[in-house]
Amino acid sequence: MARQAAKQLDRSSPLPLWAQLHEDLERRLGAGAFETGFPSEYELVEDYQVSRHTVREALRRLRQQEVLDSARGRGTWVRKPRIEQPLGALYSLFRSVEALGMEQHSVVRILELRTDETVARRLQRAESTEFVYLERLRLADGEPLALDHAWLPRSIAEPLLDADFSHSGLYDELAVHAGTRLTGGREVIEAVVPTASQRKVLKIPAGTAAMAIERLGCLRDEPTEWRQTLVRADRFRLLAQWSSGKDYRMDVSGGAPSAPSQNRPGQ
Repeated sequence: MARQAAKQLDRSSPLPLWAQLHEDLERRLGAGAFETGFPSEYELVEDYQVSRHTVREALRRLRQQEVLDSARGRGTWVRKPRIEQPLGALYSLFRSVEALGMEQHSVVRILELRTDETVARRLQRAESTEFVYLERLRLADGEPLALDHAWLPRSIAEPLLDADFSHSGLYDELAVHAGTRLTGGREVIEAVVPTASQRKVLKIPAGTAAMAIERLGCLRDEPTEWRQTLVRADRFRLLAQWSSGKDYRMDVSGGAPSAPSQNRPGQ
């Protein structure tokens, strides 16, 4: 605990007090302090015996570094790393979480065979087609990140009924158990206001938005997977890269995913 305690600032140092405070807060954060809550401005003034202006300047720098977040009426808190999804490329939510040094875990809520006329139409199948339906709550470091619903035809995905999804991706399990990997797809991503029940499952604070992702996955241009995912927007962001030699496209339209592209979906 000593490493996490406030360090006395050196008033004879040429380094401004706000910079010393900023440096010491970074040290304490790195040592695992403030896991149960970040102190108020008043508490920092008392701990470090500095002015409120000094505290506010140090906190402003930490917010600029995206280390802290704050909001009127909610105070200040330590910002958690956001999971990035690259657009137009193969990505894995499973691997993206673990690349940040966070533990990925899934709670399987439903894994069963079922029919669904709407999904059948989206995947261009007969209405009587049976699908393997997988519903998971995705967690990062034990905290909810996303609620995921996926449908794949029984003729392709039936072996997944025996798979363990607690610590793996859907496409990895599909490759292992069914010897199949999807080859392309299309996604539509939009910001939404989660319902009360969705907020409860994902533990989303009031006033926090979510991202709804609808994905049509294809196997050799044949629609094969329909997926709907609701992701906490405060823990997730999209990443796009482009250059003068490559096209970058953003569509503004309504409706659900339709024609497949050669973008490779994630897990």
